[in-house]
Amino acid sequence: MIALVIIAATAVVVLVAVSRAIRIVPQARAYVIERLGSYHRTLSGGFNTLVPGVERVRSKVDLREQVVSFDPQPVITEDNLVVHIDTVLYFQVTDPRAATYEIANYLLAIEQLTVTTLRNVIGGMDLERTLTSREEINGQLRGVLDEATGKWGIRVNRVELKAIDPPKSIIDAMEKQLRAERDKRAAILTAEGQARAQVLLADGQAKAIDTVFSAIHAGRPDPELLAYQYLQVLPKIAEGSGSQVWMIPSELTKALEGFASAFGSSTTTSAGVAHEPTGPPLARVAATGRP
Repeated sequence: MIALVIIAATAVVVLVAVSRAIRIVPQARAYVIERLGSYHRTLSGGFNTLVPGVERVRSKVDLREQVVSFDPQPVITEDNLVVHIDTVLYFQVTDPRAATYEIANYLLAIEQLTVTTLRNVIGGMDLERTLTSREEINGQLRGVLDEATGKWGIRVNRVELKAIDPPKSIIDAMEKQLRAERDKRAAILTAEGQARAQVLLADGQAKAIDTVFSAIHAGRPDPELLAYQYLQVLPKIAEGSGSQVWMIPSELTKALEGFASAFGSSTTTSAGVAHEPTGPPLARVAATGRP
């Protein structure tokens, strides 16, 4: 009975030792191994063995690219405005030993270094430049972080500014300015359109007048026809609200005299007897606006 207990105890100890000696490391992971308290080696993915009681796993390191989003940080610009900036960091551990022994907490160290670098970079820019220089800020952040974290066995692949939030009063002022700029552009476009329409209308009227003038001269109208056209227009002139008193051009008077002479001559010829008009035609036209 005692022998069975001893055998069972021995088997348990052997199994525990074997289980502690065998390490299966997942893909894209690395185990840092210490022997008697000092760094010994780094285990890569696959089947590995340790010396029980002598070697132990110091840390397990993820070798994949990692993404860390930091909380918004208040930063003062060159023109003394406080903006809150969210940053996203993409990094990868390239040396598990350095990441274990060169820095106590590399995530915390990267966050603090990012905040410090942001304040240095943004402190030399005004608000407008800060809002329009994301690529420049990203480049400066990546350069500083990559240089500082290289000795920690970490490579910074990319830094992005997720959000830049100015004060609410500044946002309201910017919205009013943008609205004023849009209204200004709309007013300018409307004025340009109206001016263009007036130019086109004037061009059309000028072409119409030129066409009528050319047609009149091409037809070579006689004075009697011109006088008749004047008489056709006079009633329309008299219908206006401001036509109580109006002036008659001298050309119209001459044309009407010619028309009256021609009309009188044609009456005498057709009737055989000449009749004296009952009143001056020009006076009747001037008083009533009708021939």
